[in-house]
Amino acid sequence: MKHLLAVAFLLPVVQTAAAEPAGYRALIIPAEHHGREMSGALWYPSAGGGRTVLHGENPVFHGTEVLDGARIADGPFPVIVASHGLGGNIDTLGWLTAGLAEAGALVVSVNHAGSSAGDFDLREGLKHWTRVWDLQVALDYLAGRPDLAAHADLSRIYAVGFSYGGWTALAMGGLRADLGGYATHCETAPASPYHCADLTRRGVDFREYSAEDWNAGRKDDRIRAVAAIDPALTYGLGAAHARDLVDKVLLIGLGVGETRLPATDFNKTGSGFVAHLPKADVEIVAPAAHFSALSPCKPRGAAILAEEGDDPLCDDPPDVDRVSPHRRIVTRIAHFLGLRAVDGRISP
Repeated sequence: MKHLLAVAFLLPVVQTAAAEPAGYRALIIPAEHHGREMSGALWYPSAGGGRTVLHGENPVFHGTEVLDGARIADGPFPVIVASHGLGGNIDTLGWLTAGLAEAGALVVSVNHAGSSAGDFDLREGLKHWTRVWDLQVALDYLAGRPDLAAHADLSRIYAVGFSYGGWTALAMGGLRADLGGYATHCETAPASPYHCADLTRRGVDFREYSAEDWNAGRKDDRIRAVAAIDPALTYGLGAAHARDLVDKVLLIGLGVGETRLPATDFNKTGSGFVAHLPKADVEIVAPAAHFSALSPCKPRGAAILAEEGDDPLCDDPPDVDRVSPHRRIVTRIAHFLGLRAVDGRISP
């Protein structure tokens, strides 16, 4: 994702008769491990007020309707930390974070330094453990703000993520990476337009990274459950890497057959990672493709991306309306985490 997605908008919209959208507040979170601040957001059940806007609206993607600056409803609510994919940002997962907030959670998301749109350095971004630190300091920030913490049930904290963010959520839940195993996978992986081939084109050498840092456990004992959508970095892992992983795990895969992205395929057709989590809940969403987890595209979205030379972020299987898989995913995660049922915004 290139500079196009770095432009986020909060456009006013006309309030409809639908159930109240999630509340939204932009956050600036200190991140000493990056030597600078991170931008992020809090999404929450709204008690009204605020300004109805389309968060993340831009020429390619439709935005997510939220109430910017709304009052927070009476809690306390469980807390979810949410992680975007490599080169993504909080805008393109707004449907997920807002949907989970509408289901009764406080959701904190951040733009990961070095691996988000508009703030991208592939070599630095591949230091995947720094993303766990990002979510940890975001949790600390929430807990340290009395006005926000008063609405939070800090005994119910969950991690959710998509793609590289799915890995981040799993790592925060206790899954360990394997530098040698992943490097071997990329050496032998068939030609693909994504990930391993992209790393090769960009001159990434896994020998640049410390195995000690890459493989170290990053478990945060505050995390009670993990939901990972098409998680990355699962090649080269075995049961031992999942030894410390929380018991409650949901894996959501996008697409089947030719529409399944090999780099994030955790089934036996891909990394086989799912075999090492026999107690995990598994949901395959189809028809869909990997990028179906991003915000719905506008009619000219695909053409704009092609003109920019960007990834085919608007490509879906025929007749797929992203709203449908989005509703299914939010509903599945909400049920998995024991959140409340809500209206048609996320119901199947």
